Amino acid sequence: MTKPREATVTLENAAQHTVVTRDGRRLAVETSGAPDGPAVFLLHGTPGSRSGPRPRPVVLYRLGVHLICYDRPGYGDSDRHEGRRVADTAADVAAIADAFGIDRFALVGRSGGGPHALACAALLPDRVTRAAVLVGLAPAGAPDLDWYAGMTSENVDEHSLADADATELRDLLTVRAKDVQRDPMTLLEFLRPQLTEPDIRVVDDVAIRRLLTDMYAEALRHGPEGWIDDVLAVHRSWGFDLGAIRLPVRLWHGEQDRFSPVAHSRWLAARIPNAEVQVQPGAAHFGAVEILPQTLAWLSTPELAAAPRL
Repeated sequence: MTKPREATVTLENAAQHTVVTRDGRRLAVETSGAPDGPAVFLLHGTPGSRSGPRPRPVVLYRLGVHLICYDRPGYGDSDRHEGRRVADTAADVAAIADAFGIDRFALVGRSGGGPHALACAALLPDRVTRAAVLVGLAPAGAPDLDWYAGMTSENVDEHSLADADATELRDLLTVRAKDVQRDPMTLLEFLRPQLTEPDIRVVDDVAIRRLLTDMYAEALRHGPEGWIDDVLAVHRSWGFDLGAIRLPVRLWHGEQDRFSPVAHSRWLAARIPNAEVQVQPGAAHFGAVEILPQTLAWLSTPELAAAPRL
């Protein structure tokens, strides 16, 4: 693999990179796994960062996956892109792939990263091989979908503000971000009463809990802008046509998810050609962490390397 162009690599950790976009913004990128394996982008949730839960390097090597994670604009060490749409992710992902000399790649988006993975699938059809969405969201205001049905009241309150009062949304998320800056455990403590039993089981794992708190701390280290912009982007026009996605798409959802209810994946599956939906009983939102290795194996199957351009 060629050395990244327009990228600086820290001496402390060769897996940490900074990629500069055409409009001069910096994107913080982290790579792990097999450098010469099929490239897979992991797009984090909301809020989230490049340091989110993922398989250990030894597992990624066993899978043969070159995993690429980055902070969406406004999170962690990535510069903010104010007013961004979901569709804008495609240009950022393409810039990262270009910096690493990667022609074709797959993507998986987790939770709030799901819409952004679908944007890349729709807008980069000659580069994306497959896409997966784990516990994703449908567009806000989607026809024939009760968008808030089955959501926790706290999630409903947060997302409702995106349409009703963006200033109040900013105030709310600013307070939560400051709480996380003081103690990253506060976000998990806030979420805990909203968790179903399957999610409690996942979050109570010491290693996963540490990964989550580290991710939240990094995501909100400089403030809530990424979180605010993510929520607002979901409630704007996404900027692409789901029906234009022609490559294989896998949608996975835990049946007991109360943060992004399973009806969202079913709605998406009905509108994306070649999409398959897998609903897992006895799983919920954080089950996406456990299903990720299996998803990466599907995304990086050998035949993808020889897949013809669309």
